[in-house]
Amino acid sequence: MASILPLICALWSLSCTTSLATNAPQEAQGPRTVREMPPGRPPLHEIERSAAKRPQDMQSYRETIPGTSEGFDLVPLQGGSFLLGSPADEDDRKVDEGPQVEVQLSPFWIGIKEVSWDEYHEFMSALDIARRRAGRGESAPQDPWADAVSRPTPPYVPMDFNMGVDGFPAVCMTQFAARQYTKWLSMKTGRFYRLPSEAEWEYACRAGSSTSFSFGAEVDDLEDHAWFFDNGDDTYHKCGELPPNAFGLHDMHGNVAEWCLDAFDPKFYSTLKKGALDPINWPSELYPRVARGGSWDHDAEDLRCARRIPSTPGWKVQDPQIPKSIWFHTDAPFLGFRVVRPLSEPTPEETVLWWETKLKAVRIIETRQRNGDR
Repeated sequence: MASILPLICALWSLSCTTSLATNAPQEAQGPRTVREMPPGRPPLHEIERSAAKRPQDMQSYRETIPGTSEGFDLVPLQGGSFLLGSPADEDDRKVDEGPQVEVQLSPFWIGIKEVSWDEYHEFMSALDIARRRAGRGESAPQDPWADAVSRPTPPYVPMDFNMGVDGFPAVCMTQFAARQYTKWLSMKTGRFYRLPSEAEWEYACRAGSSTSFSFGAEVDDLEDHAWFFDNGDDTYHKCGELPPNAFGLHDMHGNVAEWCLDAFDPKFYSTLKKGALDPINWPSELYPRVARGGSWDHDAEDLRCARRIPSTPGWKVQDPQIPKSIWFHTDAPFLGFRVVRPLSEPTPEETVLWWETKLKAVRIIETRQRNGDR
């Protein structure tokens, strides 16, 4: 994996110099407060082909985000049985990728591309709220719910690090921030969205294959399917530029690594029984958690279907805040995510598992933000 630490350090240094000269950059001025969440569920934003009660009724559809000009496409995956992990004889295999175990997955939809800055900025920068306040945006029935979701404090430097915004994948968010985005998206649309589990992600990446990569075992073919260290030119690329896998999903290998919901446990697979349904290793500590897929800054072996990438505190070592931000991994411009939507939605009480965190440090900072403190 390459190091872009000099670029990050230079940008942080420039930010601090600018801050001293002008008191503070515009992005960092002023706290954001949030409202109380109304009771019940937000009203459903009707979208053609998005409704289904049975797996055979599921169709691809385009989700539009009310109050914005943004949207994204999803495809249905039927789930079923598949082998999680890699075989013992796979090239470049890591010990934590085994033992392979057969698991069962329930049907779900998944975004065909990684979440873009176009979509994420609506949440991160509260652009939907700003437009309404300026009289340039229409109100939606879901707004009272969406406006009550905690959003990131403004970053001190642009988190795209000048690599591109329009059509490019959003990066540098913590898993907590990605989960809050899925909560906000759910409130905006009235449909339940979340991060994928490790098992769901690998199933989607493999797209029916059993080889190192979804297109086969030959690493020499990787440049035709993925952006990584050898061909990425030290930057991420626009979402969906390269061909999709057999499920129609772009950038499952490379471009940016993608958050999953699970805590990283190198022995987790050995705890699963054959046929385990919808397995997930719920996190109870801040580190390590799982990212998948590798990125423009990773070597070829890290892009394999079964490769598991554990998060580390080093992903936010340049963060100048004390305590460090719950929203940004300043040193992870290789890290993004995509969303899934299960066919069977959880109860309102169960959604807490998918969206929230029980970590005391995170709850303290979020409470301060709700009270208007940065």
